Amino acid sequence: MVNCGLLTNKNEPVPLKSIEVDVLVQGHVATVSSTLQYANEEESALEAMFVFPMPADASVCHFSAKIADKEIVAKVKEREEAREEYDDAIASGDQAFLLEESEESVDVFRLSVGSLPPGQSAAVTFVYVTELSVQADDALRFCLPAVLNPRYTPPGTGGGIVSEITSTPSDIPYSLSLTVHVSSPNPISKVESKCPLEPLQFLNTDHTIAKVSLSAGHKFDRDVELFLHYLNTHQPTAIVEAGDLTAQTGTLMGDLVVMLSLYPEFPEALMSSVLSRGEFVFVMDRSGSMDCPMHHGDHAQMRIESARDTLLLLLKSLPLGCYFNIYGFGSEYESFFPNSVEYTQETMEQAVNRVKEMGADMGGTEILQPLKHVYSQKCIPNHPRQVMQSLRYALQPAVVDITEEWTVPEGMSTTRLSPPINVLFQGQRALIYAQLKGKIPSSDSQGSVTVKYRLADQEVTNKLGFSLKPAENTGLSIHRLAARALIRSLEREEQTEGVEKEALKARVVELSVEAGMSSSHTAFIAVQKSSGEAVKGPLLRRSVPTFCMSDMSGAMADCDYLEICMSDTSEGMAYCEDPEITYYSDTCGKPMEFLQSLPTVEDTLLQLISLQQASGCWEMDGALMKVFGKTEEEAVKRTPAQVDKGVWATVLALIWLNGFKMDAQIEWQFVAMKAVTWIRNQNVVNLAECVRVGNDLLGCQVKEDILGL
Repeated sequence: MVNCGLLTNKNEPVPLKSIEVDVLVQGHVATVSSTLQYANEEESALEAMFVFPMPADASVCHFSAKIADKEIVAKVKEREEAREEYDDAIASGDQAFLLEESEESVDVFRLSVGSLPPGQSAAVTFVYVTELSVQADDALRFCLPAVLNPRYTPPGTGGGIVSEITSTPSDIPYSLSLTVHVSSPNPISKVESKCPLEPLQFLNTDHTIAKVSLSAGHKFDRDVELFLHYLNTHQPTAIVEAGDLTAQTGTLMGDLVVMLSLYPEFPEALMSSVLSRGEFVFVMDRSGSMDCPMHHGDHAQMRIESARDTLLLLLKSLPLGCYFNIYGFGSEYESFFPNSVEYTQETMEQAVNRVKEMGADMGGTEILQPLKHVYSQKCIPNHPRQVMQSLRYALQPAVVDITEEWTVPEGMSTTRLSPPINVLFQGQRALIYAQLKGKIPSSDSQGSVTVKYRLADQEVTNKLGFSLKPAENTGLSIHRLAARALIRSLEREEQTEGVEKEALKARVVELSVEAGMSSSHTAFIAVQKSSGEAVKGPLLRRSVPTFCMSDMSGAMADCDYLEICMSDTSEGMAYCEDPEITYYSDTCGKPMEFLQSLPTVEDTLLQLISLQQASGCWEMDGALMKVFGKTEEEAVKRTPAQVDKGVWATVLALIWLNGFKMDAQIEWQFVAMKAVTWIRNQNVVNLAECVRVGNDLLGCQVKEDILGL
């Protein structure tokens, strides 16, 4: 790990002067344009290396550099060809810029800015496209984080480019300006941020176009998050984008492309049910990389401790009657049980006791073998393995059997560009891209799409009409995201044994060059021809200050539980991707939690959760009352008439969670749901009195309907 920064001969950082970010949001996707101003203040020529992270599902689509009054714009070329051209330019004394994905991680890019004369300044502009994540309150989240977590580097690979990325220092020497233009088929209700914003400006009467900016003088010393709220969020929408006028008709970039957003609404009555069937496999990272703090602040929790806490929370959230197992992995792997076991009080206690002993003592981070082993096991009859992003999805009903049927005027046709979508859980959103081929009959022509799916054994049909008059001046973001979906699919297919790898690589390069986007086989190269004189003296290699242009917390599960799901089918490893979530799946759909860097949960909350029984109830004892700051004697004296002590303790736990820990609801929501289900099965006659007395005892004002009772 090295310090990031443009370093002087005295190892002192030369800060960036400024960062300008312009964001264009179209419904659920965004185009992000960033311009960085920096300078070489050394006395020697500088070959600078700039390393920065990107969203895992984003792709760079433009790269240019301006040195003095000269501007050079990069082109996408095959990676090795671009590297050779860059090396030749540097050797000839030309100014060259090379932008490519890191071979260690597709969401890390490195920028070689080549020979920069002493005292010379440069401005680098790059643009990427990405899909915005959906939050629990239906808002769309856009984030520019200020920190990138350290990455594991496999043995024998050296420090690598990823190891050059460190946390942004607390004393940020440059400022950030951010402007966001938003357009949506549905009205925009508000834009929120914890950072100071200028007032939201609506640019039309129906509030479908708006502009917002970060207040002047903002220092990029913390994450910049924006939350976009639309009306009618669960209503499907379609946006048709015009193709590139310079591209050939019949190609992806030359034709129209439509983006369909599907964000199903789950009835509240349906969501109150908890599945009691399923097999849950938790995979715990126990490598040496987990033996480090979560952050660089005081009293930071170790990563392995955070993972243990989260695993405890997950175990307590499982329903009775399901099956589960826990794997730890590093250079090797081991499991708690030879095979998945039924979730009972006894097996839960066994697992909890072993979790407490898990350490970061298993070497490197080699996950492939445990994944292969997990998916070599037979499915348990009547306990379906549900594909999921996190436990909160696995314990909920799902939208399945998703199909869409496109209707366009005669002479036109559609080609689906997105991979198949097998399942959607509550809170998940799918973006589906399709290419519209053929000539539009007239400017007022219409198309439609009929989406069908099954939710809780009910067939649901949505028909959406859309205008074929394309959106223009959009930066081709929808086209490029559609191209990215194809490119990523081809790159994954390339990893499969027995395929024509060279043919797949050639197709990736072709699509990447056509769309002007980066990929694993291409890079951006720009060369500014100069006098042709070779650089005199040694070039100094420096790292330019790193700032995060993406939401890396998405890679770390967005304050949720990160998971990786792999499978094997009769044809081998099969990958299924939904644009909102990424997972591996099989016909059984086994869920698997991959625990690595996870959010810290407060001690009192963990104490409460650790005391819950597998059935969902709590027992009345001193340990529970200590969490509440009460004595067992106080609580027993206030027990309502004809109420069992277990019911009373469980009601108090629910009141405490809702009264004091609402900010951590995503952590305890299924713990509480188990408790509510247990209480309902007890047929309590005076539940309202329990809630009233419990509020009085704990000093809360939680209503009975909030508890779900």
